Amino acid sequence: MKRSALIVLLVTCALAAMAVAIEGARELRVAAARPGKGAQLIAMSAQPAKARNDSQDSGGEQVIHFASNAQPMPPFLVDDLNGNPVSSAAFRGKVVIVNFWATWCPPCQEEIPEMMELQKEYQGKLQIIGVSMDDGPAEPVKQFADKIGMNYPIVMGSDELSEEYGGIPALPTSFVVDPEGRVVQKHVGLYPKEVYDNEIRALLGEPVQAKIETFEDTGQIFLKNAALATSIPGVSFKGLTAPQKKLALKLMNSQHCTCGCNMTIAECRLTDPDCPTSLALAQKIVDEIRAGKIPSAPAPSQPIAETTGD
Repeated sequence: MKRSALIVLLVTCALAAMAVAIEGARELRVAAARPGKGAQLIAMSAQPAKARNDSQDSGGEQVIHFASNAQPMPPFLVDDLNGNPVSSAAFRGKVVIVNFWATWCPPCQEEIPEMMELQKEYQGKLQIIGVSMDDGPAEPVKQFADKIGMNYPIVMGSDELSEEYGGIPALPTSFVVDPEGRVVQKHVGLYPKEVYDNEIRALLGEPVQAKIETFEDTGQIFLKNAALATSIPGVSFKGLTAPQKKLALKLMNSQHCTCGCNMTIAECRLTDPDCPTSLALAQKIVDEIRAGKIPSAPAPSQPIAETTGD
């Protein structure tokens, strides 16, 4: 092959790879913004560094973050792949990790051996529950689990169970539950084993080489807590009085975004900060309040699921 032709081929391959990467990132953002019923799950390798729980403070010290307003673990009673009942109420006194995964998810396959190690190392103190989001019958999932020797119970997931946990936008997604049965953290994507190890030790009251800090869950764990948020990603409340800001936040939590996510404007901003539709709608609310107008609800671009209220 001539050198000029080889160069053209290499450049073409590089451009194709870049296009695939860009399209993949776009699809990742779109799918993550639609965690409702029937959403198409995607495999996610990791969260952005700023969202990770293994962050460091300015002095380089490891920091663990737990929710200060942790909500009770959504209760469930289902049979595992071996027909044994799995009840969330039976795990009080232990740290629990509810791990949503699928056999077709490469990051999940990478994470499973580490979860198995954690289950073995903290035997009697930790209970991992694998929730398979595979479509179809349970038998292929059981064959997969038996083949690699998964040492914790696996249950088949459902839309109902997913909704109980606020929707699962990507896999793997893990919810960390303290011994009192409260969900204190959520990890979307593949995280180092050390992150879970530090959290487990901290929740068990064992020595840990990390500083423990708390945060208010304003949608980071459960989207229903978005109403507690005092700030919205990308939205400036500059020039608003305290009552006006409160009104703006209330409207963002009551009006739906029109991007098709079927979430409120606030939920969409918290879930997908890159969504231009929710950003424009949120800023429009702020601008109209600042101008002394009463913002009107946007017309939905597609039917919005019916909600019930008091």
